[in-house]
Amino acid sequence: MKRRSTLQLLALGLAGGALDALAQGGRTIRLVVPNPAGSSTDQVARLFAQPLGAALGQTIVVDNKPGANGIIAMQDLLRSPPDGSTLMLASLSPLAINVAVLKNLPYDPRKDVTPIAGGYLSNQVLMVRASHPAQSLADFIALAKRNPGKVSIGHASTLSQGQIGAMTKQAGIEVLNVPYKGIPPALTDVIGGTLDATFVDMVNALGQRKAGQMRALAVTSAKRNPAAPDWPSVAETLPGYDFSAWTAFVGPGGMAPATVNRIHAAMAGLLKQKDMVDKLAAIGMVPQRASPAELKALIDSDIARWSRLVAEHGIQAE
Repeated sequence: MKRRSTLQLLALGLAGGALDALAQGGRTIRLVVPNPAGSSTDQVARLFAQPLGAALGQTIVVDNKPGANGIIAMQDLLRSPPDGSTLMLASLSPLAINVAVLKNLPYDPRKDVTPIAGGYLSNQVLMVRASHPAQSLADFIALAKRNPGKVSIGHASTLSQGQIGAMTKQAGIEVLNVPYKGIPPALTDVIGGTLDATFVDMVNALGQRKAGQMRALAVTSAKRNPAAPDWPSVAETLPGYDFSAWTAFVGPGGMAPATVNRIHAAMAGLLKQKDMVDKLAAIGMVPQRASPAELKALIDSDIARWSRLVAEHGIQAE
């Protein structure tokens, strides 16, 4: 009996030592990304992985888990131990929009995840083909008013549906919403002239500007994006419009505050480095410096916002 107790104490001591070693660095961290390899989120995850790992004294490996609006990645995260060995670079879609749009969601980000640190902010861009008659967002709105329900806008995500709904309501226009299974086919149809416009992420938008086949009308963030300062914001035509897309670091629920603070401090320091700021800017991203408490508040507020948008515009999951 005495020998068994000694072994139990030894086992507990070894487990505690392993957790302490993890908290101090040394073990590989798996960074779950809810998007496929090559996506903009994946690109930024790989941009962060090496320097963040160096700051933590650990190796970070990116693990892509795309599909089901981020649910697959989120469930993978929540099955992982809350010891800092598994993190997720998650956008507002799995952390907020899903709660508003999907019934019977198998998780609740307000309870089941641990907010850790901000990652980056970006926006989408309303684009038309280079030969389109609308030279500006004001022109596009005027065209839609002259042709109610005939000017078409493609959307490939629930985020884009919300952006279209909010824009058309504020502008007082009616457009033809056309769903797509991804941005590439929507771009093809805009360039080909069968679709008037679509919302595009910054990485694709910058590529289209270089190719010269499409023209940007406006960005969805409240202010202009430094990567394309000549592109106006929607808010310059429709005051108060702001649909910035954010992505942040979270972990499984129940992470120890000391582990959270350690990872947050490393990420916050990384986002202050000029080299990182410049690399993000080159692909249209802006650092998002948010504490765990600020990130939690952002998740809560965006869940409430998207719940209102879903009710107002009948938005459905893509």
